[in-house]
Amino acid sequence: MKIVILNSSPRRKGNTSKLCDAFCKGVVTTDKNPDITTVFLNELNFKGCQSCFACKLRGSKQYGRCSLNDELTPILTAVNEADCIVFASPIYLMDVNSSAKAFLERLCFSLGSYEVGYRSLATKKALVVTIYTMNTNKKFAPVKAMNNVDMFLGHIFSPPQRLCSYDTYQFSDYSKYVVDVFNEAEKAKQRENQFPKDLHKAYTLGADTATAYLKNRINK
Repeated sequence: MKIVILNSSPRRKGNTSKLCDAFCKGVVTTDKNPDITTVFLNELNFKGCQSCFACKLRGSKQYGRCSLNDELTPILTAVNEADCIVFASPIYLMDVNSSAKAFLERLCFSLGSYEVGYRSLATKKALVVTIYTMNTNKKFAPVKAMNNVDMFLGHIFSPPQRLCSYDTYQFSDYSKYVVDVFNEAEKAKQRENQFPKDLHKAYTLGADTATAYLKNRINK
């Protein structure tokens, strides 16, 4: 099973990464030798869509492919060849962060055709998992933004399985920062009681995703 994890968090060891790691641990309970590639989007040098429309050029070899050549180019190829795609982003300003957004522009616009019916140009209907982490609680979660991402990825590949981690613990020491609107004790309690449950959900999601892939392969 070939899995590509797109992690847009600037924190390699943050909440988003921990959930991705838990997902991978779940995968190996079912698939003992998966091919897993983790990409930290924030560390790559790339731009969002430049609206050149080369990916829509009739009769072109570039049709359905982004024409920009930068550090994202091989990643887009790997994603299009994957059996499972994990898209993971922290929520900034009520949306996925800038690295995630730029990646989605390049991926979804090139693989989403303007043909009648807007057919997908993806190589295969890869399984998709979306992971969102956020400081806010569930009541104020940016549902429309997450739905929008899931809609595009679902159209290009397959409907995503979504995991959200709310009210996350942001700092190792809250006293160092001007964040008076947050109660550190409550945040710590949330981290102690809820985040382990979120990690377990990610672990279970990994196991379930690998099971679904293997079952689908057997049935083909």
